[in-house]
Amino acid sequence: MRTLLLTRSDVSRNLQALTLLEDLREAFRTDALARTAAPQRVRAPLHAEGTAMVLLPGCLPDIPAYTVKVHAKFPARTPAIRGVLHLNDLATGELLAVMDSGHLTAVRTGVVGALAADVLARQDASRVALIGAGAQAVMQLKSLRLVRSLTHVRVFDTDDMRAFSFAARMHQELNLPVVQAESVAEAVEDADIVITATWSREPFLFPGMVRPGTHITTLGADEPGKVEVSAELLSQSRVFCDHRGLALSGGAVGNVGLGEDAIHAELGEVIAERKPGRRSESEVTVFTSVGLPFQDLAAAWHVYQAARGDDAIAGVDFSV
Repeated sequence: MRTLLLTRSDVSRNLQALTLLEDLREAFRTDALARTAAPQRVRAPLHAEGTAMVLLPGCLPDIPAYTVKVHAKFPARTPAIRGVLHLNDLATGELLAVMDSGHLTAVRTGVVGALAADVLARQDASRVALIGAGAQAVMQLKSLRLVRSLTHVRVFDTDDMRAFSFAARMHQELNLPVVQAESVAEAVEDADIVITATWSREPFLFPGMVRPGTHITTLGADEPGKVEVSAELLSQSRVFCDHRGLALSGGAVGNVGLGEDAIHAELGEVIAERKPGRRSESEVTVFTSVGLPFQDLAAAWHVYQAARGDDAIAGVDFSV
């Protein structure tokens, strides 16, 4: 049994964001209609700087494989997330591939953010605010361009130089007006879509800061203690998540003390047309994501299918 070994470059070469967008749309739909396994997110602090995590099992009814992802988070380092993803045959457990999980996770998170915006944001949404100018902000902005025609971007980061560098880089790469904001309030004041991707443990988005009709995607509140959007703003908005239980136990909803009644639906339920999404042009919608194993599987299977025909991919037989 030959196991494919995919480096970051191999993953990048075989991962197409536009195709992945539709793969993930279908993955959310099928997960909502037939969830086959409860997602597990096991985390263990390593020391003051880092956390080890395991996400499993990535399962979807129409994919004959499952995933186990092992990675570490070091917020003070670049890249902040490093690890590997194991893709196994569902029927036999044989190891089909081991691949770098850093780039794969970053891209699938960016595409999930774009999918949420496509489903929940107004059709005419064109002005974006990014809170946090890290690697995920790059992925979110590039992915948003798959689903909306963007006209203007503002970015804020507590590190002024990082925000300045991000704005200059994105303006050059995307030929899009990207400017640095002096505060969160300035960044979001005229935004149609707000993306937050930070390590914050205190809320920084409150009622009155965003305009009616805004869509917010909060990505940073993906484990206990992390918070970006205040309980008051969530309570006044229509809230969607990728998984109810995890949004409550260690996500944006539970971390600010709100209960299940604050969540309108999972994103998959909207895509599957089991529940409605945005109800009006003036409603504020919020999508909160912790990141799920089935999303990893959809991305990994996408890469694996392409990599099987890539002669540059190395392999090994672990049974020898």
